[in-house]
Order: sequence, then C-alpha cells, then structure tokens
Amino acid sequence: MIKILARFFIKDRENYSDSKVRSAYGVLCGAFGIFLNILLFAAKLIGGTLIASVAMVADAFNNLSDAASSLVQILGFKLASKKPDPEHPFGHGRFEYIAGLVISFLILLMGFELMKSSVEALIHPAPVSFEPLAFVIMGLAILVKLYMYFYNHRIAKKINSVSMEATAKDSLSDTISTFVVIISVVVSKFTTFPVDGIGGLIVGFFILKTGYESAKDTIEPLLGLAPSKELVEAIEKEVISHKPIMGIHDLVVHDYGPGRLMVSLHAEVPGDMDVFELHDVIDVAEVSVATKIGCHCVIHLDPIDCKNERLVELKNIIREEIAKINTEITFHDVRMVPGITHTNLIFDVVKPFDCNLKDEELKKQLFTAINSRCPDVLSVITVDIPFVKNV
Repeated sequence: MIKILARFFIKDRENYSDSKVRSAYGVLCGAFGIFLNILLFAAKLIGGTLIASVAMVADAFNNLSDAASSLVQILGFKLASKKPDPEHPFGHGRFEYIAGLVISFLILLMGFELMKSSVEALIHPAPVSFEPLAFVIMGLAILVKLYMYFYNHRIAKKINSVSMEATAKDSLSDTISTFVVIISVVVSKFTTFPVDGIGGLIVGFFILKTGYESAKDTIEPLLGLAPSKELVEAIEKEVISHKPIMGIHDLVVHDYGPGRLMVSLHAEVPGDMDVFELHDVIDVAEVSVATKIGCHCVIHLDPIDCKNERLVELKNIIREEIAKINTEITFHDVRMVPGITHTNLIFDVVKPFDCNLKDEELKKQLFTAINSRCPDVLSVITVDIPFVKNV
C-alpha cells in the first residue's frame, strides 16, 4: 500500500537521500499510521468492552497513543526539513531525533499506565467473557501491526530515520502484546486465576522495553555518537586516493540530523612540496569527500617531514615503544625541534577508550622509554581520544 501511495504523492520517490523525499516519506508513513492505529483503537475498544478484558482495552489505548506517536513523527519530519537560517546555520535535522525521543516517552507513559491498570486487575479481578468477535479483531490487529512494522522498518532503513525505526519497533512490540492478550483471554476461560491482569503486566513490560530501546536509539545521536568504522574507512580511503596525501588523523564528524554530516580532518602531505599545489589537492579532496560521502568537509593541510633520517629513526622508536604498551595506541603529528643540549620530540598519541592507563601514566611510560634509548631526546606528548570506537 505504501508503494502505491508513494507513486501518487512522492515525486522522485527512489531518491532517498533527498531531504524533500525523506520528509515526504515521513509524512506519508505517519499519516497512514494514524489511519491504521485509529481503526485498531476503535476495533479493540469495542472487542475489549464486549469481553470485559482490561488487557485488550489497555491494548486499544496503546494503539491510540501510537496514533499520537505518528502525529509527532509527521511534525518531526516537517520541522527537520526546514531550511537553515541565521540562528541554525546547520539546519533543523535534529528535530527528527527529538521527535523520536518524544515518541519514546509516549511509549513509556503508556507502558506505565498499563502496568498500573494491570496491577489493579490483579487486586480486583473481573471475569473475562469468551467472544469469537474479539479473537477476530485481535488476529486482524496482529496482521496490521506486522504490516506496519515491515513498512516502517523498510522505509526507515532507506531514508536513515531514527524516529521511523522507533515507530517500527513499537509496532513489533504491539504485535507481541496483542498475542499475549489472546493467550490471557483463552487461559482465563479455564481458570479463576487473574490471568488477564498478568497478561496486562506482560504487555506493559514489552511496551516499556520498546520505549527504553527507542529512547536510547534517539538520545545517542543527540549526545554525539562516534562515527561508524565503515564511515571512517570510506572517508580515509577517499582522502588518501588524492595523491600526495599520505594519511589522515584528528577526524571529527558532527551529526546535525540525517543527511547533515559535518566532517573535519587533518591530511598528512609531504612538507617539501609547493604549498599552492598542495592546497589545490586539498580543495579537490574536500569536494570529492563531500560529494561521495554526502557531507560538508573541511580538511587541514598537515605537512610531514619525509626526508629527515633522524626523524624517521625516532618515529620507528615511538612505534616500537607504543607497541610494548598497547598495540591499539596510534600516534601522529611527529615533529622534532633540535637544541644545543637536547632535542624536543613532539607528537600526539591516540588512546583507545578501553585502555586502562591514565593519560599521565601513558605519557610518563613513553617519555621514559624513548629517553632511555635516546638520552638527548625529551618527548612532549599530547593524548587524543579516538575518532571511532573499537569494533
């Protein structure tokens, strides 16, 4: 159905990276979700009232909250698609993450309310009647929610939408919840034990779990996630393909919403080449990365002394001593400042997050190790954080 609707309402519907297409899919899927959830709410409310099932009535109101979530999704996509302005030069893309967070809070709120009503049903149990119509309604609800999960999940992957993925997870949770309601109603026919209340608690648990996971997925990009290994490798591969660039470091990726990445990095180049020629290479590399990765890219030109034999020797010593401490530690920006009594060896090291050594301990160990091999060398070390998490 979404494919058919997309043909009518979305121009250039397969250009998923286009902000207008993304927004159109968000609005379309949200509007269709509101329609389906209101239908499910009405059907489950009628069925739950007929059989006097607190779990089914609670499940009905859960669908009503899902309709509200779809409305928030639409607003999120609309606000996120606004163009940059003087107050927000990087655009409004993070509104989509905020919308996902609001959806997560609505899911959590419904979960708490359901847990509360289920506890009351355990304390004051009421008989649950067995009506075939209710089972037909719940069976259809499972099919509808599975369909909603698949179309939301599929579109979320194509347009890289956190808020739509939260909606998809909620639909999958609803499928499990409705199945639990069916089981509780069937079992209630054969026992006086308050199975309906227990079923409501189980449904509430699934809803709370979904809300927590969705909140986690939307909070992380707002706080600032490390770029994926695949993204870092793609950026590095593209930059290094522009000779004579030899390597990169100090990569920083800022996520201002889907399709709004800001990338900055240092590119290592031979220090004995013409600066204007190198600047041209850097300009071309910036445009190439921006085009192929889909980001705004700024590259800092970092000249490297490639022909100083003494510096090459000291780099090898640094490499050997670092490997003795932790093979995951890397180094860059090595430069040498000779003096009358000693030589300052200045460089940065990148310490992985799982390294237990404190910064000062690491610097002290490296300083001592290098000085023991080269007594005239004093190391000036800066400890950096990694730009990508270990995988």
